[in-house]
Amino acid sequence: MMTTSPTRPPSENSTLESVAVSTPDGVTFRVRVLPSARPDAPLVLILPAMAMKAKHYLALGKAFHAQGLSVALTDLRAQGESRPALREGRDFGYREMLEVDLPAIVAALRQRFPHAPLHLFGHSLGGQLALLFAAARPTAATSVTVIGTGTVFWRAFGPRRWVEALTSIQWIGLVSRVKGYWPGGVLIPGAMAGGVMIDWSKHSLTSRYRPKGASVDYDTLLAEMTMPVLAVSLEHDRLGPKSNVDFLVSRMPAATVTQWHVEGDSPVVHRDHFEWLKDSPVVAQRVAEWIDSGSAFA
Repeated sequence: MMTTSPTRPPSENSTLESVAVSTPDGVTFRVRVLPSARPDAPLVLILPAMAMKAKHYLALGKAFHAQGLSVALTDLRAQGESRPALREGRDFGYREMLEVDLPAIVAALRQRFPHAPLHLFGHSLGGQLALLFAAARPTAATSVTVIGTGTVFWRAFGPRRWVEALTSIQWIGLVSRVKGYWPGGVLIPGAMAGGVMIDWSKHSLTSRYRPKGASVDYDTLLAEMTMPVLAVSLEHDRLGPKSNVDFLVSRMPAATVTQWHVEGDSPVVHRDHFEWLKDSPVVAQRVAEWIDSGSAFA
């Protein structure tokens, strides 16, 4: 007697409306969207951390949507629903994500949400990409919010962690050069493109954003950026501690920056680099309030 396996129900993420995006170099993205009933409601584009899939931010997206905002969730290149998958396509670094992927994704969202002001929300690496993209294209977005996003410059970690930061991050860069990709392990558990990790390790050594092949001077553009920025740091975040966030904020002297350090009696009770996602409703509410008013928190 033959038996059949039960059909697995589709994931909630896969049932969302999607916007198909293709880049000139043959990469495809499936951007999942949660549209507000108001066509002119602010649109929040969520950019993930290293090796994190967009579906992990679905609760955050739903929390923003509950605040009356439209939401878009996208994987980074070679992650999640993006194709080709890691190691099936060509290697790449920050340049491709900043100068190829994000322009294509934002252009597609402009078509889908023509009346919505765009607000970028980035976690960790996603926050770095959001800031650099906004600095290079000041009319592309209305504001940027970053969480757990600081420079990874080794001196920004503080004297007690200088050796740890230097050895761990440069080891990741070395392995990525030798193997052609990062297989996962120290600090970054998931696999990542070699070029991304090499750009990342160079930034850690120099504090400068100079992606291989970049067409613009991102450090100068970041210093000149005047866009509103909300920078969120977390009390127990060892990967993006407040000292690193403060250092990155210092690189944006012309921007209107609001800093929110989550500590003490904050309703955000999970204050780790990743665990804050468990408090997505609280984070989304506070960020939505900032987007609406642009003012500092009380």
